[in-house]
Amino acid sequence: MPRATPAMNDDIASSFGFPAVGRKKITAAFDGGRLTSDGGVLLLAQGRARDGDLAAPGRVVLTIPRDPARVIHRLDEILRARVFAIACGYEDADDLDALRDDPGFRLALGKLPESGAGLASQPTMSRWENAPTTRELASMMAAMIDIYCASYPAPPTAVTLDIDDTCDVVHGYQQLSFWNGHHGERCFLPIHIYDTATGRPVAMLLRTGKTPSGKEAAGHIRRLVRHLRRNWPDTHITIRGDGHYGRPEVMAYCDAARVDYVFGLPTNSALRADPAIVAVADACAVKRAQRQCPVLRNYAETRYGAKTWKCQRRVVARIEASTLGMDIRYVVTSLATGSAEHIYDTLYCARGQAENLIKRHKSQLASDRTSCRSANANQMRLILHTAAYWLLWRIQQAMPRTAALASAEFTTLRLRLLKVAARVVESASRIRIAFASACPDADLFRALVLRLKPAPT
Repeated sequence: MPRATPAMNDDIASSFGFPAVGRKKITAAFDGGRLTSDGGVLLLAQGRARDGDLAAPGRVVLTIPRDPARVIHRLDEILRARVFAIACGYEDADDLDALRDDPGFRLALGKLPESGAGLASQPTMSRWENAPTTRELASMMAAMIDIYCASYPAPPTAVTLDIDDTCDVVHGYQQLSFWNGHHGERCFLPIHIYDTATGRPVAMLLRTGKTPSGKEAAGHIRRLVRHLRRNWPDTHITIRGDGHYGRPEVMAYCDAARVDYVFGLPTNSALRADPAIVAVADACAVKRAQRQCPVLRNYAETRYGAKTWKCQRRVVARIEASTLGMDIRYVVTSLATGSAEHIYDTLYCARGQAENLIKRHKSQLASDRTSCRSANANQMRLILHTAAYWLLWRIQQAMPRTAALASAEFTTLRLRLLKVAARVVESASRIRIAFASACPDADLFRALVLRLKPAPT
């Protein structure tokens, strides 16, 4: 039987008052019965399609030692409860203690609201998060890539993947924590990879708080491409990133693996002295001065090969003359077609959206709550938060394109669609969920339930 809830406790349920309205006294008490403030968690459960479910049978196998005689919660139940809680804004395992008997979460996990064991407690959650081995975490990360590939109904002709790292300030002296002079913090620098054009997450990797070397970055990209090729042998892949990833080892691997790339390239004296770039830069500065423009932009390209490169590569320069002086940014690419302007403005600058997706992952799903001491446990948290990202992404994709929330941020979706009050009434033959009559998004909620309803089998 579920433990007593605050609504059942006479001390907590004692009434209290508010200022009178229209000469009528207002009293209140926490005695409403089986109510949930997260009625939208059922929407998450409805949208948990098999291709996007990390807990689907056979997708993740964890060899956690457990005494069968004492097992109350299945591993897939623990995983789903944790991911549902993260999506609803409960980012810590501690929060599960307060949600153990929430009727909305119980129903989302296939449990009756008033009988049987509740959700797993915080100690169970914490033990489970710390249990996976490095090999098992690698298999879970591979499963996340499989989820990404399965999210397409058919293998796409081409995809462009953005890779970037982000500062994740640590909460103490944790494994992999490192002082980063650029950020002025002791931190991790996890790598995030997104299919930016569609907003799909691909992979998240916890790593130490220093800029990845060329060898390390090439290794991560090699493993990613190898796994993608198992699902999509004929899909054309383009990797896009800033200057951290424009390393000779990375470009050499991409050339050998027939993977295109567009990377930022730090400036140097050889590029600044390149005749083709200097000629366009001088002409741009003269034209800006003649026209008295605040700023004037132009583009140039050249063939360039650093000493550590094995060949010359195409380099595109964005040249901007302004009243403040000259600003030139460089991009190195394997693409032979497309103008210099197209390569920089249309292709390279589009990677800025990946930074917005990283902010969504970190701030709206609190994936920077990597406060465990163990690096494996923190990697597990990144995977769980990515699974929650998938749930909210799927709800967003199921919306009619004309809906006001079709392009809303995850925090807005949570506020409007997940944080919905509901009364749960269980009878002998059925369970009725009564949402608020004045819910402002009732029509959209109803439409999403119908759209996310699984096909009959």
